[in-house]
Amino acid sequence: MVKALTDIIQWVGEGIVKIVNGFGNFLLFQWEIFKLLFRPPFRWRQVIEQIYFIGFGSLGVIFLTAFFTGLVEAVQLYNGFHRFGVEDFMGYTIFLSIVKELGPVFASLMVVSRGISAYAAELGSMRVTEQIDALDVMAVNSKQFLVIPRIVATIISLPLLILFFDSVANVGAYLISVYSLDINGYTYLDKIRQFGSINDFMEGVVKGVVFGYLVSAIGTYIGYNTRGGAKGVGKSTTLAVVISSIVIFVADYIISALYLIF
Repeated sequence: MVKALTDIIQWVGEGIVKIVNGFGNFLLFQWEIFKLLFRPPFRWRQVIEQIYFIGFGSLGVIFLTAFFTGLVEAVQLYNGFHRFGVEDFMGYTIFLSIVKELGPVFASLMVVSRGISAYAAELGSMRVTEQIDALDVMAVNSKQFLVIPRIVATIISLPLLILFFDSVANVGAYLISVYSLDINGYTYLDKIRQFGSINDFMEGVVKGVVFGYLVSAIGTYIGYNTRGGAKGVGKSTTLAVVISSIVIFVADYIISALYLIF
């Protein structure tokens, strides 16, 4: 009994030490990246290439996710609003929920599943095949060449993808509300014009910038520090997706709470 209790305490303690140590290494890694951001050479070509990959390359999956999210949102809200005879307020409610919450979170999750997983896999493969070591041997700063362009590209691309998601989702919700659920189109749009504001979009954009940094920093850090061959690459890819997804929800709550307070 005593030995079992000791083993449990030891296991918990080792886990806590591992988490704290990993978080400390992550912060040190990000401090190095921050200093390199302002040091030439500036890899604009690599940044543009990554913007094309993470931004333009994600438009398809973002479009499909956004359109069907708008459809589902309209159908589900109609069931509740119709019971109380307040269908006229569906437009603004759908608009607000999409631009403040669903857009930033769903778009970020799609980018994580498609882009951040690729970051971790690419950098992990380069690490285990010693390509990153080769760059360092050739006096090329591997962090500046590989990590910074991916982080900058994600910070730029994700807010734009969120705005694209917002537009597509709201169009989808409007179409099914007006042409399938028989909601008055003029009233639907009028409520959005009456109560909506540019600040609603800005909250989503702010979340996009924060999410973009967090998920790209996590994905590149995990990929860059991959160990263990092909199996290690698989573990790093899975870990990057899982941690990035959890961080999105945590950061979403914190930012929403701050906006509510201030």
